[in-house]
Amino acid sequence: MKIHDVTQGSLEWHVLRSSHFTASEAPAMMGASKYMSRAELLRQKKTGLSQDVSAAKQELFDRGHAAEEAAREILAARIGEDLYPVTCSRDNLLASLDGMDMAEKVLFEHKLWNEKLAAQVRAGQLEAHYYWQLEQQLLVTGAEKVIFVCSDGTEANFVSMDYYPVPGRAEALAAGWKQFAADLEEQEAPAAKPVEKIGRAPEMLPAIHVEVTGMVKHSNLDHFRTLAQEAISKINTDLQDDQDFADAELTVKWCNDVESRLAATKDHILGQAQDIDAVIRTMDGVNEDVRQVRLRLEKLVKNRKQEIRDKIVMDANEAFRKHIADLEAGFGGKIRMPAVGIDVASAIKGKKTITSLRDSADAELARAKVEASTIATGINHNLATLRDQAAGFEFLFHDAQHLVLKASEDLHAVITNRINEHKQAEQLRQDQERERIRQEELQKIEAAKFAEQQAAAQPVEPAAAPEPVAAAPAAVQPAKQQTTADDGQRIKLGDINASLGFTVTAEFLRSLGFDAVDRKGNAVLYRSSDWPRICSALVQHINSVATQKAAA
Repeated sequence: MKIHDVTQGSLEWHVLRSSHFTASEAPAMMGASKYMSRAELLRQKKTGLSQDVSAAKQELFDRGHAAEEAAREILAARIGEDLYPVTCSRDNLLASLDGMDMAEKVLFEHKLWNEKLAAQVRAGQLEAHYYWQLEQQLLVTGAEKVIFVCSDGTEANFVSMDYYPVPGRAEALAAGWKQFAADLEEQEAPAAKPVEKIGRAPEMLPAIHVEVTGMVKHSNLDHFRTLAQEAISKINTDLQDDQDFADAELTVKWCNDVESRLAATKDHILGQAQDIDAVIRTMDGVNEDVRQVRLRLEKLVKNRKQEIRDKIVMDANEAFRKHIADLEAGFGGKIRMPAVGIDVASAIKGKKTITSLRDSADAELARAKVEASTIATGINHNLATLRDQAAGFEFLFHDAQHLVLKASEDLHAVITNRINEHKQAEQLRQDQERERIRQEELQKIEAAKFAEQQAAAQPVEPAAAPEPVAAAPAAVQPAKQQTTADDGQRIKLGDINASLGFTVTAEFLRSLGFDAVDRKGNAVLYRSSDWPRICSALVQHINSVATQKAAA
């Protein structure tokens, strides 16, 4: 926060305000002001021109300042702290405070007494017209609260409430000013608020004079028709702006008036005589010409207004779609924006002029852009968090589209939990793998020891003089092994081979007298209790083969 040494209301203060976005302008920027539209604020900031202050408004300002000074003294006495008017800024945001304490923790904002506002203060619920100003004051100063006072400077009419920053509003305010600055840079200075258009109808036609006594004695109908047709030829049917519509609507009334006058004259003539065919035809012709113009204009006004309304809505919606696309492009990946509501049709409902239609549509577009930009800021922050904190563990976050929409604290917790759970699971897997390898090594060692013990228990005696044999069997076929009691435990053929360190087949084990007792999928199962005898049978088989080889 930077404090400026200027007196509020001075020339230096006004110059400072012109180069900043002020807290008192925040409600208009957010489309919530009772006194100024967002478009009017754009025009004012673009041109530097502000509305003239009338004598009545200046008198109201003077009353407000006097009440503010008195209320500041009342409040200071109540809280036991002196309060000082301060003008301060942060970046391009400015706040002119009615008061701030020495610790820069408590602010004071005063509004002149009115019953409606006093009721809001008593209820502790302020309208957006008021709270956006307070949010900017808190954002600029970093203070804890604003004491908001509504009074006329007396103890009798003095109500107050403590306003604390509402989560999300500061971010929305900052995004709103960012969008406002972009609009201010890109757009031409908006036109001043137009004066209500007054339509221009064709020139007034002369009064119709027709006298008949069985025949037409006098008539200016030919002259009337000439003037009427000349006026009709000048009627504009190319409706583009508010002036055109105002002219068209008044011309419709003019046509109605001409039709009514002609009808009245016709009735008058018919009451005087019957032989007036030429007069009647003339009047009917003019009447039909005027009626056709009126009908065409009425339809044209209605259709053209609807066309303009539709185009304003479509243009605003298209601008918003482009804004969303630009935001998504900034994510640099497959992340998409969530649905953000924009309702231009409702925003322009009830608006009569083209200017008011466009102002309302622009205000709704700006509001939706601010909301979308605020969401996008959160997404970008969460994407950066994912890149930093989940580096190396990206495979755990395939649901990034969902995660980036979480609150920052929630996302941090999700990242931490998932990585910790993955690390724990990986550590458990590694521990189990090491234990499996250790068990296999132990089984191999036990099998080798058992084989050595069996070999040592049955030494091979070589023959001194081998007897010739007619034919040696290709392999010893031991007798069927006697099984031990079945304890229900099973061992896979694959586990047997892994423990032995070499491969034996089910057929080979069957030749040694060990039949499989079950199958589980592709696995052949044997009794675990037969394992020692399988090892012994293998040793015997090896010794037998060695003996036969030596005798050969």
